[in-house]
Amino acid sequence: MPVLTLDPTKHAARPRASLAVAMLGFFVVALDAQIVNVALPEIRNDLGGGLSGLQWIVTGYTLMFSALQLFSGTFSDRIGARRAYGAGMVLFTVASAACAFSPSLGALIAGRTLQGIGAALITPSSLALIREAYQDAAQRGRAIVYWGLGGSVAAAAGPVLGGLLTQLDWRLIFLVNLPVGAAALVVLARVAPSPQRPAPFDWFGQVTAVVALASLTYGIIEGAQIGYGSPSILALFTLAMLSAIAFVRAQARGKHPMVPLGLFRSRTVSTVLAIAVVTMAAFYGVVFLQSLYFQQQRGATALETGLLFLPMTALVALLNPLAARLMVRFGHVAMIVAGQLLMAVGLAGLWLLPANTSILLVALVMVPVGVGGSFTVPPIIALVMDQVPAENAGTASGVINTARQLGGSLGVAIYGALLAGQDFTDGLRIGFGTTAVALLILAAASLPLRKADHPLR
Repeated sequence: MPVLTLDPTKHAARPRASLAVAMLGFFVVALDAQIVNVALPEIRNDLGGGLSGLQWIVTGYTLMFSALQLFSGTFSDRIGARRAYGAGMVLFTVASAACAFSPSLGALIAGRTLQGIGAALITPSSLALIREAYQDAAQRGRAIVYWGLGGSVAAAAGPVLGGLLTQLDWRLIFLVNLPVGAAALVVLARVAPSPQRPAPFDWFGQVTAVVALASLTYGIIEGAQIGYGSPSILALFTLAMLSAIAFVRAQARGKHPMVPLGLFRSRTVSTVLAIAVVTMAAFYGVVFLQSLYFQQQRGATALETGLLFLPMTALVALLNPLAARLMVRFGHVAMIVAGQLLMAVGLAGLWLLPANTSILLVALVMVPVGVGGSFTVPPIIALVMDQVPAENAGTASGVINTARQLGGSLGVAIYGALLAGQDFTDGLRIGFGTTAVALLILAAASLPLRKADHPLR
């Protein structure tokens, strides 16, 4: 296979097309991570299943999303970001149609798994398209913020749109992806071909990564139902540990590893990846738990639940452009620390609120969680992407998004396990309280990174 060279003139002529495609991709991927939560009670009424079944509807998507990020990042580098994006969007759109027509809970979870595979192909390639189109670091940072705007708009629209469509039929929440996917593929035709780096795939590394993440997540979710001391759950955790060790050894010794371990020698990269895991666990956990809380504990409808999320999600979308200006003025690390502190304040508020608090006040207390999380995403991505050359952009974005989506998967799994083991309110408070403490610790660990960070002025 010949290696394509990047034509800077052609890419410079249409950077907006690359950005538009990237934003549409992140929009539809983020929409499906959010839109399904408010529909979970209706899906259970229609297809059956308990709490673990609801968790798998969410986690089946995020698990494959996270497990295949590393593969899809290198896949994007090797076949070209534009081709990888197109393949992912086609798969995602077809899987969305399969979800809409699922006859059973198992079929729906299978469709969500396929959606996750498509989403895993879309996200790293969308960031790689931005990296190719914008050579200046400051312009690229702004473009990444606008890429994040696609996800912010999805986060704002997801709960409300999901609640509205669920009032008609929950299956409509998946059909809405079809026109967005079609539009993305039309715009993709205007994007210039991407460079390719042909090289063998690290199949052993990919298999061990999937096995490690899947067995860990499965053990957390199902262990809440059958007991964490049971032989089957202990075997799953053992398998996860052995697979993780095998994965690291494969990356260290392989000729064509998916992940350059040298990337993790940087304290900056290691710290911000840990932050990405915890902040995403907090955000996904809040959306999952509060969707159930409003409907099961406070008697809200799906539409009312979506509207209760609106103060949080709408402010995330509105303030997202501000994050670009603040990041340019104050630097990446200052934004990351501020975002973590905001999230910790919101989580502490949810932890301490009395059980009979007005649901409108609960909705307002959720606002700092969403806004704080949105402030951390662009600087985290920019910090890592700035440390790699353009030809490795897909791999780097795969590493970032693996951390983010792994956090989302573990957040839903762990928070759900806390609910299964005790009273709903007690489990909710334990989850939010411990996450708030973890964010404060990570915020303190982030402060020394400011020495190596400079505002982009």
